[in-house]
Amino acid sequence: MNTPLIGPDDWAAIWLTLQLASVTTVLLLVLCTPLAWWLAHTRSRWRGPVGAVVALPLVLPPTVIGFYLLVSMGPGGAIGQLTEALGLGRLPFTFPGLVVGSLVYSLPFAVQPLQRAFEALGRRPLEVAATLGASQLDRFFSVALPLARPGFVTAAILSFAHTVGEFGVVLMLGGNIPGVTRVVSVQIYDHVEALEYAQAHWLAGGMVAFSFIVLMLLHWLQPRGGR
Repeated sequence: MNTPLIGPDDWAAIWLTLQLASVTTVLLLVLCTPLAWWLAHTRSRWRGPVGAVVALPLVLPPTVIGFYLLVSMGPGGAIGQLTEALGLGRLPFTFPGLVVGSLVYSLPFAVQPLQRAFEALGRRPLEVAATLGASQLDRFFSVALPLARPGFVTAAILSFAHTVGEFGVVLMLGGNIPGVTRVVSVQIYDHVEALEYAQAHWLAGGMVAFSFIVLMLLHWLQPRGGR
């Protein structure tokens, strides 16, 4: 009897990956919007250090990020002790732990497009809204957010795609638990270790096609953002 190219474990990994990417993207857009706004407009001396911290996942190996997250969320870490005190248990090797790791790992892919979009607005639209009597909050929600829409679309696409492609962080922080922390990238690794190259080809090919579609979407959206 032939082994199916896409089995139940593969579909479970795909579904878990989509869940992780969706939750991470929504949380990143909510959490990173005020941070990106601050980075785009502040003159504080902390702008440089904060921007560098945000960009760290771009240059650090994912295993390094995963290792320090694992240590900090473990029983001896500050985050681990906090979650234990709050009755939340330990986050490593759980789906919420993967979400936290994904938030850190994909942080610059949300913050930087939003920051560039806010910087491109300039001060003129906000000043005009202020002369019409709009409050600071009204100016942000009625003027800044609609005009920065291309940045939000780019941030959402990049955050989602980057989370789908995670491997080092999720393996270090979540391990390889079927239905709980085993995402597509880890499933591909398992197939290769088991010499199941046909199954690995199908999943890896799907990742290649997905990445290509993402890049084409970004290429198609950039001229609109420019106009």
